[in-house]
Amino acid sequence: MNTSTNLSTNLEFHKAAMRLRKVVNRTPLQYSHTLSRKYEAEIYLKREDLQVVRSYKLRGAYNMMSSLPPEELAKGVVCASAGNHAQGFAFSCKKLNVKGVVFMPIITPNQKVKQTKMFGEDFIEIRLVGDTFDDCAAAARSYTVEHNMTFIPPFDDLRIIEGQGTVALEILEDQSEIDYLFVPVGGGGLASGVGSYFRTYSPKTSIVGVEPEGAPSMKRALEAGEPVTLDNIERFVDGAAVKRVGDLTFAICKEVLNEMHLVPEGKVCSTILKLYNEDAIVVEPAGALTIAALDDFAAQIKGKTVVCVVSGSNNDIDRMQEIKERSLQYEGLKHYFLVRFAQRPGALKEFVNHVLGPEDDITRFEYMQKHNKETGPALVGIELKRAEDYNALLKNMQQYQINYTELNKNDNLYGYLV
Repeated sequence: MNTSTNLSTNLEFHKAAMRLRKVVNRTPLQYSHTLSRKYEAEIYLKREDLQVVRSYKLRGAYNMMSSLPPEELAKGVVCASAGNHAQGFAFSCKKLNVKGVVFMPIITPNQKVKQTKMFGEDFIEIRLVGDTFDDCAAAARSYTVEHNMTFIPPFDDLRIIEGQGTVALEILEDQSEIDYLFVPVGGGGLASGVGSYFRTYSPKTSIVGVEPEGAPSMKRALEAGEPVTLDNIERFVDGAAVKRVGDLTFAICKEVLNEMHLVPEGKVCSTILKLYNEDAIVVEPAGALTIAALDDFAAQIKGKTVVCVVSGSNNDIDRMQEIKERSLQYEGLKHYFLVRFAQRPGALKEFVNHVLGPEDDITRFEYMQKHNKETGPALVGIELKRAEDYNALLKNMQQYQINYTELNKNDNLYGYLV
């Protein structure tokens, strides 16, 4: 028996759409002149970043909660999330006049706590528990059982999946002929729902799931034939960084996705900046995943009709400096070195005048202190105008016998010093 196919047939997308009709924004499927020109294709963006809570997560949370029997809903609901799911959950609690408890890790940025409280107002209580999301989620589950409430998971429930799948219903109402659909993948709820709907109503569309390179949980699960728990993940693309995908979402995704594709975090950052600078679109890292993948599919999508789901825009302004930094490093324009300058007059001046190129810029310079208080090597950050200038910089360092260590190529040293 094909379990995943049976699961897909149990998804009632049109009923979900009716429940959500007066709650969610019907977000636009926007033609991108910039991307279409670049890739010589017809490229559309499904703008879930313009949703009520600035992400698609409201769809699944509200669909599940509004599907609960009244007596069950009256007992209250619980979720664990530090991001978009919490905000969709909070909005749903207010809309349904139900008590909700949101568990968040203690380390959750204050901005996200405030946003969640803003959407839920007096209908929610926020509890900061644990140093990691896993600790927080365990506490939420225990609290749910102890108080006889209902847990609203972020992705691994059929009602969550069918709610997220209403994104696909709207896409196909606006554009029926689609060759490629790119969808971001975290726990797999959005990909399961959207993928299932497309398989039924647009089976010829090739569906590409996109994950961050540092958190390839769905790709590894598909390779293993079952969900696996990753030991460590890069959490930068926080809206799509999970250690383990859901059992339900995996079962569906393995049937409905044509392929999984990984995108480096630095590429995501470059995409965020380009979307802002070229189209005035503000997205969070997970929201940029699908567009960041297009370069790797340039040949396949040429002349085709393509849709990229832009999943959200909950991006903290405080992260912009890190986003720019990661982008510069990915593009080969920012490099860090430990430089042990010769202990003689003029060594630093020689470095600036002869080692650096005419357009190279020192963006960071600080001497490291040894244990005996003597001056140690210098941490030097250098920004280039062109990535190809890097080889000339290294050649100059060797010519002038500069004693240096490249930090970009040493993750441990980079993480400790930069």
